[in-house]
Amino acid sequence: MEALITPLSSPSLSISQTPNLSSFSPLTIHPIFSPKPYKKRNCSTQISKFGNFLDLIPENKSTPIKFDLNWVNPSHKHRYDVIVIGAGPAGLCLAGRVAQQEIRVCVVDPDPLSMWPNNYGSWVDELSSLNLDSCFDKIWPMACVHIDDHKTKYLDRPYGRIDRKILKKKLLGGCVSNGVRFHKAKVWKIDHQEFESLIVCDDGNEFKASLVVDASGFASSFMEYDKPRNYGYQIAHGILAEVEEHPFDLDKMLLMDWRDSHMGNEPSLRVGNSRFPTFLYAMPFDSNLVFLEETSLVSRPVLSYKEVKSRMVARLRHMGIKVNRVIENEKCLIPMGGPLPVIPQPIMGIGGTAGLVHPSTGYTVAKTLTLAPVLAETIIECLGSTRMIRGQPLYHRAWNGLWPLEQRLTREFYRFGMETLLKLDLDGTRNFFDAFFDLDPKYWHGFLSSRLSLMELAMLSLSLFGHSSSSSRLDIVTKCPVPLVKMMGNLVVESI
Repeated sequence: MEALITPLSSPSLSISQTPNLSSFSPLTIHPIFSPKPYKKRNCSTQISKFGNFLDLIPENKSTPIKFDLNWVNPSHKHRYDVIVIGAGPAGLCLAGRVAQQEIRVCVVDPDPLSMWPNNYGSWVDELSSLNLDSCFDKIWPMACVHIDDHKTKYLDRPYGRIDRKILKKKLLGGCVSNGVRFHKAKVWKIDHQEFESLIVCDDGNEFKASLVVDASGFASSFMEYDKPRNYGYQIAHGILAEVEEHPFDLDKMLLMDWRDSHMGNEPSLRVGNSRFPTFLYAMPFDSNLVFLEETSLVSRPVLSYKEVKSRMVARLRHMGIKVNRVIENEKCLIPMGGPLPVIPQPIMGIGGTAGLVHPSTGYTVAKTLTLAPVLAETIIECLGSTRMIRGQPLYHRAWNGLWPLEQRLTREFYRFGMETLLKLDLDGTRNFFDAFFDLDPKYWHGFLSSRLSLMELAMLSLSLFGHSSSSSRLDIVTKCPVPLVKMMGNLVVESI
């Protein structure tokens, strides 16, 4: 259940204006782009006779995007102001913004034109506020949450799926128009000196820059930490599938389905799910095309991928969903929470490498692309000025511009939310979300979108306790003291 985005207000990255979409008022929203229809065909040779979609071979074959990039000229001296490692949404957005001010930028990635592998979803108001409405290929006017077999929450907040190709082309276009150079390689080593850094690539090329920004994602080994990285983990298995039929309303996306009736004949699965629950996330495109994803919201240690897939098989079988074709499949593993990297340090981060993943939900895209221009402005102020601020003053300004004290404190609160969820079983999780989605929309909207101040988060906690059932309050009283004490201690340390 990921959402990865930023204001692209410059002329080179401008998007045609559409009416402002507010999530706080009733709306009638239609898809801006409709996914190409998948014609139903005779798939008798592909359909599993056991109704198990795991027997089907995914058809997705990732093809590179066709785009004319400004490639690095090997005969030129490889010296830049900024090097960005990674051509994901965060890296491309930052590179395009920094280069607007005639700062020399190079993006290094093993395959800059490859398609991003995972599906991204987002609340419509998040992208609308960033002028990225046209990046949706499908919008659902409402979302829903099945708490159990007897209770469903309907959320009056439009949700959409991001068209990865459209988004990437927009970001690449901003980079190309502003003169960003690209180099196809993997970074092996970074050597930091007093006023510049040297990167060494696997093809033997070396590049120097005043600042290196790591936007390569969770697997990066370049970032320094001074605390144990005690992550929680979100893991999911998803498929874009052609099915014979499905039970989902076409005008609603299914944000969470916590029902476990599909495990009635699966006692071993039920026991595990009671302690470490998973839910179904579904995007119905038409009566036969649907994206389905079984998700463990957060666990520590990570729930096994085999277990997640087994639960999804049992769920779809119980719901009568027979998969004819698996058009795409994806495995999603997101480290959540944990400490921030050392602040400051010689390498800058953005996205997952900078701790921007929402510790309680796993969402990254909207926040990352919102903060990329903030980081870009700081870099421009330092490297674009006549004084040319470099070295430790540059690192200090960049890191503290991305993570000012207020944001570090609110992140501790979101981490507390994750630690609380880790202690809840299925019944506790149901009770939590039953109360959470009964809150004033400004609270649950703000929490899911990382928009709340520290005071607003405190008010949310009081309101949540007031809306909770007696059993949920007991969970809070008995299971939250340790995470609460840790959070308070971290708040004190951060404030010093």
